[in-house]
Amino acid sequence: MTSTFPDISISTDRLVLRPFEEADIPELTDMMSDELVAAWTAQPVPYGAADAREYVTRRAPAQRTSGEGIVFAVTEFLTHRLVGAVHLDRTDWRVLGTEAGYVTAPWARGEGYASESLLAVAQWLFQDQKFERVELRTPADNTAAQQVAQKLGCISEGVLRNAWIARTRTEDGGWAEIRTDLIVWSLLPEDLDGAFEQQAEDGGFAPYADWRGASPH
Repeated sequence: MTSTFPDISISTDRLVLRPFEEADIPELTDMMSDELVAAWTAQPVPYGAADAREYVTRRAPAQRTSGEGIVFAVTEFLTHRLVGAVHLDRTDWRVLGTEAGYVTAPWARGEGYASESLLAVAQWLFQDQKFERVELRTPADNTAAQQVAQKLGCISEGVLRNAWIARTRTEDGGWAEIRTDLIVWSLLPEDLDGAFEQQAEDGGFAPYADWRGASPH
C-alpha cells in the first residue's frame, strides 16, 4: 500500500498553507505567468488559465493521493491572498525523505514568505510525519533561491552538473533554454533549531505547530 500525506492545512503567524481551490485559479495564473517563475521552473510558457485549472483540479491533488508528495497553496492569514506555493516531490517513504520546491508570487516577494512557509512544512514533516530529511535543489544562478535555503539552515551538499534547464529571454522577446547546474541542499531535524534562531535574529516569524485536517472541497 502506498503511503500518502494527510489532507491538511498548516498555519504560521502570517500564513495559511492549504490545498489549492478552484477560486485560486486567477491568482495562480498570474503568479505562474511571472518572468522569474518562467525562467526558473519547468512550467508551460506561456502559462494560461487552462494550465492553472489542470493543476488545481487534477495534478496537485494527484501529487498527494499517488504518494509522490503534497502541494500547498500559500495564502496570507489576514487577506487570504495567494502569495506562493510549496510542493513536496519524489517522496521516499522508506527513507522518510522528500524534495521541497516553492514559488513566490511577484506581489509577495521580499516579505520572507518563502522561508516562513518552507520552515513550517519542514517542522510539520519532522515533528508530525517523523521524516528524517528534506532536500532542496536550486539552480546555480538563482541566488534568491540559495538565500532561502541558507536562511532555513540547509547544508549545501554538492553540485549536480548540467542537471537543469532554465530559460532566458531572447532579443525578440521569446524564450531560450539554457543548461545550468543544480546545488543540492539538505535539512535534517537537528538543523531546525538554527533556522528558528536565524529567523528571530532577522525579525522574522515565531513558528509554531498548528496543522489540522483540511475541510472538504
